[in-house]
Amino acid sequence: MHKRFALGLIAATLVCSSSLAQEVTLRAVTAFAEKTTYSRGFEKFIERVNAEGKGVVQINYIGGPKAMPPFEVGKALQSGVVDIANTTGAFTTNVMPESDAWKLTERPMSELRKNGGYDYMAALYAQKMNAIFLARLVDDNPFHLYLNKSISSPDLTGLKIRITPVYRDFFQALGATVVQTPPGEVYTSLERGVVDGYGWPITGIFDLGWHEKTKYRVDPGFYTAEVSVLVNKTAWDKLTAAQKAVLRKAAERGEAEAAAVFSAENAKDTKRQADAGIQTIKFDGAAAAAYRAKAYQAGWDGIIKQSPEHGPKIKGFFSKTK
Repeated sequence: MHKRFALGLIAATLVCSSSLAQEVTLRAVTAFAEKTTYSRGFEKFIERVNAEGKGVVQINYIGGPKAMPPFEVGKALQSGVVDIANTTGAFTTNVMPESDAWKLTERPMSELRKNGGYDYMAALYAQKMNAIFLARLVDDNPFHLYLNKSISSPDLTGLKIRITPVYRDFFQALGATVVQTPPGEVYTSLERGVVDGYGWPITGIFDLGWHEKTKYRVDPGFYTAEVSVLVNKTAWDKLTAAQKAVLRKAAERGEAEAAAVFSAENAKDTKRQADAGIQTIKFDGAAAAAYRAKAYQAGWDGIIKQSPEHGPKIKGFFSKTK
């Protein structure tokens, strides 16, 4: 009796040890400040993985820009310094110029997963960034131009505008002098008059305090923000099918929720900006159509210039207007 009990205990211990030995912990960073608009979806993803992946896969959340500057995240992921990153294509063009094309999508991710667009981009991420594009956690979230000086037409001549690669080509086409700085330096740049405005989505300026130094928002919006979960391919290839399944399930759930989440966030922050005293400069009718058309023309021209081989093919998947 005692012998059988002892053997059973040993067997149970071995099973437990085997299970624990299989658990893998992956290191993750976000290119955005923790617990803010563009990190919350990623943090929810981590919570789901760590809850559902006990004994299989866990994520060690290292942090945001204080742990790693946003424009260094792409190379860190590529080289395996980190295993998982929450970032946007605008921050990874130094590794993969085509990553910035996500801003120009006119089709939802559900459609891009069916029409070949996702597969085409995923292959580029694997080849150029040594990364697996797991899911897009921000969608249906338009960019806007924010200013401290009023304009009456889409002409930014004489104005200094803070940019990332997202809107460089568009704002230059409107005559702006562009200045690239990390998000953490924008508040001070506005305060000191180093820049007269900036591009940013409809959501998120309150997280950064920029509303305190902003007088105007230009409507309509243009493009759509993209923030996605990427996994180092070398690390991914070492995972078991069960570990990959946990990560995919949590990421795809976040992607499916993104449009509804940001539709509500867009409405909330639009009202919040008005309540904070930010005035709207609105282009109507033909002026609005021309403004948006120029945005997309400049955006695609920039992508195709950077990547003449892949740019036109990506446009075929992403764009509704040929």
